[in-house]
This record gives sequence, structure tokens and C-alpha cells, in this order.
Amino acid sequence: MSRRWLFADQLGSHFLDDRQQPVLLIESKAVFRRRVHHRQKAHLILSALRHRAAELGDQAIFLRAETYGQALRRVREPLEVCHPTSRRALQFVRGLDRVTVLPARGYVTSMADFADWADGRRGTLRMEGFYRFARERHGVLMAGGDPVGGRWSLDPENREPPPKDGRRDVSAPPMPSEDDIDAEVRADLDRWEREGIRFVGRDGPRRFPATAKEAKARLRHFLRHRLAAFGRYEDVMLAADPWLAHSMLSAAFNLGLLDPMEAVRGAEQAYRREAAPLASVEGFIRQLMGWRDYTWHTYWYVEPGWRNSNALAARRSLPGWWQELDADVVDARCLSDVLAGVRDRGWVHHIPRLMVLGNYALQRGWRPTELVEWFHTRFVDGYEWVMTGNVVGMSQYADLARMTTRPYVSGGAYINRMSDYCGGCRYDPRQRLGEMACPFTAGYWAFLSTNRPRIPANARLARTMKQLERLGDLDAVVAQERRRGSDPP
Repeated sequence: MSRRWLFADQLGSHFLDDRQQPVLLIESKAVFRRRVHHRQKAHLILSALRHRAAELGDQAIFLRAETYGQALRRVREPLEVCHPTSRRALQFVRGLDRVTVLPARGYVTSMADFADWADGRRGTLRMEGFYRFARERHGVLMAGGDPVGGRWSLDPENREPPPKDGRRDVSAPPMPSEDDIDAEVRADLDRWEREGIRFVGRDGPRRFPATAKEAKARLRHFLRHRLAAFGRYEDVMLAADPWLAHSMLSAAFNLGLLDPMEAVRGAEQAYRREAAPLASVEGFIRQLMGWRDYTWHTYWYVEPGWRNSNALAARRSLPGWWQELDADVVDARCLSDVLAGVRDRGWVHHIPRLMVLGNYALQRGWRPTELVEWFHTRFVDGYEWVMTGNVVGMSQYADLARMTTRPYVSGGAYINRMSDYCGGCRYDPRQRLGEMACPFTAGYWAFLSTNRPRIPANARLARTMKQLERLGDLDAVVAQERRRGSDPP
């Protein structure tokens, strides 16, 4: 049987053909020398890789080297590798002798099935269309030929604002226990920093699974104790509760520790046995086999240059306070808290990413390619394939509607409605001009004014654009935001 080379994001048993298959694992130090990573992301990757090597024992060859190339020169036998998750890695393995590249694993829908679906579409590829195709193709939440409940998406039921009393009775997610491998990883990272490899963010306890056993335990807990509450407050942001009822499994999926179809079927079974409402189950499944698969396949289906899209001509570089996760210099309570979450945990859920971090960057005209790199390296679940679609295609609207019909940009009113941030903030979400002007509200109108010629006509923005024309202080707002520039708000 051929030896299977597993990258550090292909660590689950579903990346092997047989439980006894010989394995090659490589730890490359150059990965962390080449890019500045969040300290906790580096810890998680190394911990997961070393735990997998320990689990496999003599079944695996585990090599530590400066580069993959140096390690591979010590391997004489032919290798197989599943399709890697970045274009750079794919180009590298395809250029190697005695290495066979196999089809991708770790996603619900195959590349071939996605290509067949996409080739048959006219115009823009939309996630909603793919999600329906995937549900039908795999028979998920279906009743005959129709979706369970009569609708493909129950998203409107999953947009409730925060509970007025601020309380949510949801059991806390189980946290992993660190062991000797984690202690070794922490000591090595300390040594690497002394040698000149730089990290950002704070070190901290490992909060995310590094083994399939830990990941499956968290999945079971989520399905039994948290899934039922997931949907209602899926989009809520609370300063005192960053986890809410989210699964906190994205890093485990992106490390390859969990098979996403196992989670999809588990959620479906929770609905069938009436352990969770349909809206919560459908919302979780849509994130997993809808958006996650769609983002993965779109990354490979479109042209390689998509990552460099910049149709809104955003030219500003990311400021140092943002790069260094310096939340303490930020007065705007929402942005300070979310940036601190990235600094302290390497993770915030999808709404703070999109409607606080991405929204702010879009309004300020920061370069999308730099943001892809920032989200890639600062988040424990960040990878190029994930962040290209989520940043270039979604939050920064840099490809002008390839993935989304309109820019995900909003003023402070949205944040005020969906969070508990604005009550204790020095800025007023209703103000767009002056010392109390909310940087999101002012930035919203300045962004629309500046980019009006570039944004295609859109029925969903028509009313907003008419309102823009009626603002008597628009020039003053634009000038104010130009003066603010990229200074911390």
C-alpha cells in the first residue's frame, strides 16, 4: 500500500484509504518563518500535527525540517497526497517526482460535481443555488423531492437581536486539556521567537481541538446541548459571550480532523428526533455544506487571479495597530472588543468578522489582498481558500458581485441592533458628523459616496442611494472620514 503524505490540514482518518495505511507527516518551520502567524494558530497547527504523529506511532514517518523539500529528500518511496488546499501547495506537489496527487477530500461535494453544476449555470454562481443542488445531490433535509419544511433557507428565523436581559441559557463548550505535546509546542514556539521568528496575538490555553477525539467530543456536545439554541441568535454579538451557541468547530474542519458529512448527518438526526428546531439545524447545515463547500469550490473553479481582485480600487495598506491586533488604542467599543477577541483567542464568529472587521476595512479602502493575508494568519481557522472567498468575494466586494449581490457594508445602526456594544461606547450610532460620530455610520455614507460610480446598479441598494443624494452634510462627512484615514477610531 502506498504511503499517504498528509498535510497539517488533512489529519483525519477520512484522508486515508485504510486505517493501517503508512503515512508521512512533515513539520515545516519555514511556514512560520515566511508569514507572521497568530501565536495560538501556530500552536494549534503544530499541536494537531504532533498529536497525529503520536497517534499513528510506527505507522507514520514524522519529519521535522526547515522546508518540505528538505524533508522529502529523506523519503525514498513513492508517495500519494490528497489534493492540497492552496494553489501554491498544489503547484509544489505536482512538480515532485514519485508523488501522485489524488482528488480532494474533506468536503461534502466533489470538485467534479461542483464543476458540472457550475458549468450548467448562466451568469453569476450563487451560494443559494449551489446549496439547493448540494441538498438534493446528497439527500440532506429532504422530504421526497422537496426540502423539509417547504423552504430551502430559514435564514429569516435566525436573525433575532440579542435577548433584552442579555442572558442565554446555553452550556459552555467543552475545552480541551493540554498535555505534554502542548507543553513541547509552547517551549518550541518560545525558542523560535528568541531565534527571530515573529508571532502576533497573545499566547493562551489551547481552546480548539487538536485531535479527532477532541473534535468529535465537541461535535457531540454541540449537537446535544448547543445546536438547539444556535439558530435564533446566530448573528448576535455579545461582549461578555464570544462563543454564544456557535459550534467552535471551524478550525477542526479546516485541519481535517472532522468529516463535514458526519456533522451534517448528526445535525439532521437531531432534527429528526426533535432535539433541535429546523431553523437551527438548517442554519448549521447551510454554513457547513453550503457556504463552506461553496467557498472551497469557488476558489478552485475561478481563475487564479481572483485573489487579486480590487474592483473598488482600495489602495490603503493595513495600519500597524490593525496588523498588531492593538485593541487598546481603539475607542469604538465594538471594534476594540472584536479586535481584542482576535488578539486573545485567534477567533471571533462570522458576524464580527463580516460586519465589524470586514465592514470597517471596506469603509476605509484597505487593500483586499492584504486583508486576505491578515485573516489567513490571524485566525485559528484561516486558510487561503477560506479567506479568498470570504474577504475578496464577500466582505470586501472586490470582485463586484461574483459571490454576493451587494457590498456587506452597514452603519452603526446594524451593530446597535445586533449587539450590546453601542450602549457603553463613546460614539453614537445615530451620528455621522462631529466628535460623537460613529465611525461605522460616518464610514458607511462616505464609502457609498466615494464608490457610487463603481458599484453596479442594484435593487437592494436603490433606496439607500436615493437617501445618499438627500444628505445635506455628505461632503462634510466625506471630508471628516478622509481626515480620519486609517487612524484607530
